[in-house]
Amino acid sequence: MPVAERYRTRLRRKYGVEDELNRYVTALYEMLSGVLGQEKLVLRAGKVSALKMMRSAALPDRLCALQRLVFEDPTLDRATTRGQQRKAIAEIEEMMANLIAQKSVEDEIERRVNAKMNERHQEYLKDLKLEALREEGDPETPATRAKLDELKALSGRTLAASALQRLRPQALREIVGQEAAVRALLAKISSPFPQHVILYGPPGVGKTTVARLVLEMAKARAGTPFAKDAPFVEASGTTMRWDPRETTNPLLGSVHDPIYQGSRREFAEMGIPEPKLGLVSRAHGGVLFIDEIGEMDPLLQTRLLKVLEDRKVTFESSYYDESAPNVPEYVKRLFREGAPADFILIGATTREPEEIDPAVRSRCAEIFFAPLTQSQIVTIVHGALKRLDAKAARGVAALIASYTIEGRKAVQIVADAYGQARYRKSAQPVTVKEGDVRAVVRTSRLVPHTPVRARATREIGKAFGLGVLHYLGSLIEIEAVAFRAAQPGKGSVRFNQAAGSMAKDSVFNATSVLRATAGVDTGNYDLHINVVGGGNIDGPSAGLAIYLALYSAILKQPLPQDVAITGELSIQGKVRGVGGIVEKLYAARQAGMRTVYVPRENAREIDASLAGVRVTPVDSVQQMLARLHLHRPSTRRSTAGRRRAAIRP
Repeated sequence: MPVAERYRTRLRRKYGVEDELNRYVTALYEMLSGVLGQEKLVLRAGKVSALKMMRSAALPDRLCALQRLVFEDPTLDRATTRGQQRKAIAEIEEMMANLIAQKSVEDEIERRVNAKMNERHQEYLKDLKLEALREEGDPETPATRAKLDELKALSGRTLAASALQRLRPQALREIVGQEAAVRALLAKISSPFPQHVILYGPPGVGKTTVARLVLEMAKARAGTPFAKDAPFVEASGTTMRWDPRETTNPLLGSVHDPIYQGSRREFAEMGIPEPKLGLVSRAHGGVLFIDEIGEMDPLLQTRLLKVLEDRKVTFESSYYDESAPNVPEYVKRLFREGAPADFILIGATTREPEEIDPAVRSRCAEIFFAPLTQSQIVTIVHGALKRLDAKAARGVAALIASYTIEGRKAVQIVADAYGQARYRKSAQPVTVKEGDVRAVVRTSRLVPHTPVRARATREIGKAFGLGVLHYLGSLIEIEAVAFRAAQPGKGSVRFNQAAGSMAKDSVFNATSVLRATAGVDTGNYDLHINVVGGGNIDGPSAGLAIYLALYSAILKQPLPQDVAITGELSIQGKVRGVGGIVEKLYAARQAGMRTVYVPRENAREIDASLAGVRVTPVDSVQQMLARLHLHRPSTRRSTAGRRRAAIRP
């Protein structure tokens, strides 16, 4: 039975049917007074203009006043007819039932709250007693003293510095192969007006070490804004991710609310949010170095840009109340003024500049670190051996250099080979031999960095292209074979599926140019082009090399194996410019190539300091064929010659 109906039945039993409406109204007034309380009832009556009508003897006035009190609506009018009055009473009864049910629930909740508050009060008193006992007594126990003694013993037991720490460069003069980059970074950091910088380059060439040493040198320069204790804070962009809940942010800092995120106990009990400073504030007045900055979350990069502009970090919290009397002054200052974050950003990345957020690039100077050459790796190896007070047998440095072009990896191989030599013979001085290096190669499963080397020979259908990925050039072996088609004009072309769509376009361009320049209808041949290793060629720069491989395979003219070629091939036979030309030249020199043919459009990018490799610009396939002494066979042949040509593939 509904609540209102139960109250109606109770009233009828109590007062009978006679004068039912008057009795209902009187009873409902008593119930409302019990729910609200007499004082609150009078206040509400004054608010809804019902005081005068409450004291009236007329039923319509009293009923209207009751309606206004229950529904809190001063605009309700009197119900004059008996039907309207009964309807109004029914609505009032329903509303009264809801009020009584709500009051019952509120009373139950209040009872539980009071019980919890009393329980917490008792726990608080207990904690106060325990704290008073701890303050009066000694915090140390026999168990804690034993732990302290163990910790002291561990702290006093040290090993010699690791080999890698000892082999790390300690001065800028020890950095090999990056003289231009070091000078550029010094000019930008040691200035009275230092700039934010992004360092581009392959891994293991010293970007982090150079940044740290440049700051130390900048501190000693006149007019520098860096103090003697300016910090160098290092972070990795690969480990920093944006937290949409704002619960933690090691880079920018966050606010620990007093309930869920572990504020200090005194803050949690008083409901005070606690700001936590991030790395940008720790780097205030110094350098914040972010390795692999291109891997950072884009949202986090956006927030970092805001910090770079404002030179501070702002905090927000729905728990913070500035007017609260128990908020410490430093918390108020952090929320009011923010945390200082005036630093110089140095980011390092192995990505291409186009892959970095343009907003970040626009605020930073850019410096490019060069890949290390084999001779520079040899220099690094000799320097590392000298720091270890070790010697090397003939050929050891060159052997190590054949397995890596990273300075860090070369130093690691030196350290491992040194350990092998010490294990083999502990007497000083230690001499590292080739066997020690090869033992490291076997256990670490190293492979030569440049497995393909230049050879002073010629081969049919094989050319060397050049590629680049993240500042590291590489040699691309391109092979081609040609067979007479089973039916003239119905030949086919096969190509690596993994080589990429742009490389396939280069193949089709090459076949068109072959027909135009050599008079060869490739439809009469089954052609198979293979990129050794299945590398993904994501650009058109292998077009000229593919053309030469096909030309050689079809016309049986051998190509020199000590030259490398790069350039995009147009269907008109022109050689167009390509990107990454500097890195490609490094790769060619690393492989021992005698000559590198590049598009004439790229000639202005060539660094004259690239000794050891000859660079020849070309602008057409006809010029390329002439350079390699490849010529189209004469069309005037003897009868025997034509007969031989008919059976020759």
